Amino acid sequence: QVQLVESGGGLVQAGDSLRLSCAASGRTVSSYTMGWFRQAPGKEREFVAAINWIDGSTSYVDSVKGRFTISRDNGKNMAYLDMNSLKPEDTGVYYCAAAPGSVKWTTSRFYKDWGQGTRVTVSS
Repeated sequence: QVQLVESGGGLVQAGDSLRLSCAASGRTVSSYTMGWFRQAPGKEREFVAAINWIDGSTSYVDSVKGRFTISRDNGKNMAYLDMNSLKPEDTGVYYCAAAPGSVKWTTSRFYKDWGQGTRVTVSS
């Protein structure tokens, strides 16, 4: 089992940037797909981004393309989400998740391990 801890959330204004970090422990995540999901108040959890461990290829939800960048450092057992040009609709709790294998799943049920989440609030 992998333990995941997110950090980096906070209260920012529209147009600002944030970097979320996800620290993994328990076992190496170098052979896992790492994903970020978010859940806005009153809404279901949604996929944000994922990164493959083999070639570093990425996948994003359309609403964040060109603004968010997912990355990973296998040597440090870390994953990151760089968020630029933040909008109020990006507000929510952001979760890091790990899925065994190389498929960049966009569905939460394929991710086996989850962090507790970090809150991002974007004011207008």
